[in-house]
Amino acid sequence: MTETGNIHRSNRLLSALTNDDFSRLKPHLAVVELVQKERVFEGGAPAEHVYFPHEGVISIVATDADGGAVEVATVGREGMTGIALVLGSDTMASDAMVQVSGRGSRMDAGAFREAVEASATLRQQMLRYVLAVLTQVSQNAACNQLHHINTRCARWLLTAHDRVAGDSYALTQEYLAMMLGVTRPSVSAAAAALQKAGLIRYSRGVITILDRVGLEAASCECYRIIEDEFVRLRGPG
Repeated sequence: MTETGNIHRSNRLLSALTNDDFSRLKPHLAVVELVQKERVFEGGAPAEHVYFPHEGVISIVATDADGGAVEVATVGREGMTGIALVLGSDTMASDAMVQVSGRGSRMDAGAFREAVEASATLRQQMLRYVLAVLTQVSQNAACNQLHHINTRCARWLLTAHDRVAGDSYALTQEYLAMMLGVTRPSVSAAAAALQKAGLIRYSRGVITILDRVGLEAASCECYRIIEDEFVRLRGPG
């Protein structure tokens, strides 16, 4: 496989595809930078591209009429944006924005839709990914209602850590609060508790994971439920 092909397949969803299905997508894939705060699609507008991150975090964000926002799903190297295209829609209900910078493979939405329609095996793999995302969305909803902010914060930091290169990544308290649907003081207190326990370091908008095992122990069970489901439904790759 070419070096470019290897780069594309650092995304685990692309890596799980058969060689034939990957070959359908490869000519249309381009490596791009994912820049923090960049909006990759807007809710209600046709998606022009789909993104398969290699590293970094894209957040799917639901908003209300007053401008409030909360994350409903997280996309990283395990998946892609644009699942509505898999289900036959041209538009997405929610916004998507880059939360943690990185890189990814971008593909024209029309070319992606044609490839999915042309291959039953590609369509099946993408539908399995959609199911994993639905599990994430439902588990996130339950977690937001049932679990303490400290354990939810630990879960999100682990989720981001899985999707970035290295142990440090830029993340402001403002955006973490939006992702968790809580106030900034609540996030500040949760991060301070995790830092006091020696699990993270948080300085000038940069998170550093110091104790991964300890952070998993501090997280709720939702983290493992979601990650295991992505692995199960993706299959080998």
